[in-house]
Amino acid sequence: MAYIVAVNPSILGLAGMPVAAVAAATCFSAGIASILMGLTANVPLALAPGMGLNAYFTFTVVQQMHVAWPTALGCVFLSGCCFMLLTLAGVRRMIVSAIPPSLFAAVAGGIGLFIAFIGLRNAGVVVSNPDTSVALGNLKAPGAALSVLGLVLIVALTAWRVKGAMLIGILATTAAGWAIGLVHFTAQPYGLTELGKTAFALDIPGAFRLGGGGLLSMAEIVFVFLFVDVFDNIGTLVAVTRRAGLQTPEGEIPNLNRILIADAAASMIGALAGTSTVTSYVESAAGVQAGGRTGLAAIVTGLLFLATMLAAPFAQAVPLAATAPALILVGALMMAPVAEIAWEDPVQAIPGFLTLIMIPLTFSIANGLAFGVTAYAAIKLIRREARVGDWLLFLLAALFVARFVYMSAA
Repeated sequence: MAYIVAVNPSILGLAGMPVAAVAAATCFSAGIASILMGLTANVPLALAPGMGLNAYFTFTVVQQMHVAWPTALGCVFLSGCCFMLLTLAGVRRMIVSAIPPSLFAAVAGGIGLFIAFIGLRNAGVVVSNPDTSVALGNLKAPGAALSVLGLVLIVALTAWRVKGAMLIGILATTAAGWAIGLVHFTAQPYGLTELGKTAFALDIPGAFRLGGGGLLSMAEIVFVFLFVDVFDNIGTLVAVTRRAGLQTPEGEIPNLNRILIADAAASMIGALAGTSTVTSYVESAAGVQAGGRTGLAAIVTGLLFLATMLAAPFAQAVPLAATAPALILVGALMMAPVAEIAWEDPVQAIPGFLTLIMIPLTFSIANGLAFGVTAYAAIKLIRREARVGDWLLFLLAALFVARFVYMSAA
């Protein structure tokens, strides 16, 4: 999981956030959240700022919607509060049951494409083109060539099953950047003042008075943070506990509410520290593979993250060309759930494809969700398969349609 210490600041730094402070917030929130999970739920589940949601934070909320990053942090905090309330009230199960598993898989795959596209763009491998929208960049350019070299190295290490392949690849690519003069870094003073520039900088009142859409804009942002966090958490939880043999014969997960409460609290802790949504990491399965079966694995991971705060100022020395290969590979690994979609069934295939393709092409997880959920609800109506129990699905679809109408009129 250590690669997130370099990758998260590189993404949130593009939102105008101070890189060293984000690195410190990443280490702190991952450390506290993992220790909290280990102590309260006693499961080998570690947490850190989630991939995909950090990209949504930067490229959609801050850059496209022109929301200031402190206000965006306020939305992250509110999504954590909503997650907590939904868990305590038992509504979370209703939301999960309202969305078909195929759409859940499509969202994961769409976020994977989104992350990979960002990595390719940061690397200069894919560039803007006025005629075709995108085109192949100049691979002879130093940044692009360095990224390709880093990608080859990380893929090779991953294929050889070398532990820490992504972290090794990022560090090696950074070293190569230094060697060819592509990286220029001046050591900054190390102090709590510099590292604390994002701590408690969130603007919750600002989230309620967002320009343009006002409460509608805030609701959309909070909903996406919440929705992806819920499904990312559930998917990771099922995968890790299944591999660890912690599920009951009936498939139930012990201490489920404690796990979800810890995850919700982690998002609020992350927002207070100064980073995007903190969520459970599927990389926790590596700890399970090594023998972790209790919360002690999560606690040790958390302590190591806290120790890594000492290296936070050096996150600025890692160029985009070094983190781009990691984004591409993480995007590739996130495509696995797409295999769970029954592509021969139009009811699953059409909404799934729309979700999958619209997330990267519109640079918005919200748009992908909107197309997928609306298409699924429409197909159920056309096939006359709508049931009373589907009321939440159709409510979500109606809200998404209203969103499209509002956006068209704006």
